[in-house]
Amino acid sequence: MEINIGISPKHRKEVARMLNALLADEYLLYTKALKYHWNVYGIVFHDFHALFKEQYEALLDIADEVAERIRALGEPAHATLEEFIKLTRLKEEPGKIADAIGMIKHLLHDHEQIVRQMREDVETTAKLGDMGTNNFLTEIMERHEKFAWMLRATAQK
Repeated sequence: MEINIGISPKHRKEVARMLNALLADEYLLYTKALKYHWNVYGIVFHDFHALFKEQYEALLDIADEVAERIRALGEPAHATLEEFIKLTRLKEEPGKIADAIGMIKHLLHDHEQIVRQMREDVETTAKLGDMGTNNFLTEIMERHEKFAWMLRATAQK
């Protein structure tokens, strides 16, 4: 069935391509927070274990919302680890377990990287006339800014 929502098929595909990269970033960050939840140790275990759980649950919700936005534009949402690894702009550290503060700093770095990328994506969606995705991205960006603030505050001495 044809989609007629006031955005050209070309622009919908371009926005979906951008959103699939964001989906990959969200999913990688979700798995990183989950890894830290499972592997945190030390005197801060209880608080950080709970913080990482809060983050990975929220990140999985965001990933679901991004995938649904892609589908609303009539495009397929990528959903394999292989696709995510090809598209993500974030870095994993296989085989390495940071200490608790290192975990916080890694997550903080990734949230800030996502925010910077989303600022560019917000500009792009405005130029393409997709104000629905523009608003959607702005709201998710604000969530990542809040995550970053919380992590920054946690890492303070």
